[in-house]
Amino acid sequence: MYKLFAAAALCAAFSPLVHAQQAAKDGWSGTGELGLAISKGNTDSQTLIGKLNIAKEDAQWKHSAGASFLYGKQDEVESARRYEVFGSSGYRLGQRSYVFGSARNERDHFTANEYQWTAAVGYGFEAIKDKDTHLTFEIGPGYRWAKLQDLREHNNEVIARGFMDFGHKLTDTTSVYNTLLIEAGSDNTYARNDLGLLVKMTDALALKAGVEVRHNTDVLPGTKKTDTLTTMNVVYGF
Repeated sequence: MYKLFAAAALCAAFSPLVHAQQAAKDGWSGTGELGLAISKGNTDSQTLIGKLNIAKEDAQWKHSAGASFLYGKQDEVESARRYEVFGSSGYRLGQRSYVFGSARNERDHFTANEYQWTAAVGYGFEAIKDKDTHLTFEIGPGYRWAKLQDLREHNNEVIARGFMDFGHKLTDTTSVYNTLLIEAGSDNTYARNDLGLLVKMTDALALKAGVEVRHNTDVLPGTKKTDTLTTMNVVYGF
């Protein structure tokens, strides 16, 4: 089982780098990251984490897209399986303001909703944008399609979407970042905050330590409202 898990980790690491190199040729920039934790002994556990984020900007448009996954096993029993894809495009109204459209899909086998689809439009503003610091806010209406775990029950509703993206370069090699996403509806409010520290080792490689907190206000009985994930990943930038 360990060999299969290690092989899956190598494949997951190689695939984003191939796509990243192609994306860089097309004018996109971004990061691909991978984390793997293996414990052997009284408890055998394996956890694999991967993320890919890309972005492209010009004088009129700004685009971003990404994907992430989390997979884990403990004592040969699956303990985590989640993946997410998202995309956003913004049309500039001025130097710092823009209108945007976004879409996101998340599937998780260990939370209240088996899947969530959200789509939103709105207004974005880049409050700070210089070589060392960026701070961006987005807000707007949207709609969510969600299905409860293991039940033929759907919770579809109008939502309000809020997003904040902050990053600051502390030194030439060290940066801090924080992103916050809120999708609020009458049935459920989903919030995700991702806080971390990135330290560059080379021009292309870095180490990233992060804490991600996910919260749903409405969950099934026996399901916790808040999930916390602490990671240490290798990051490839392009």
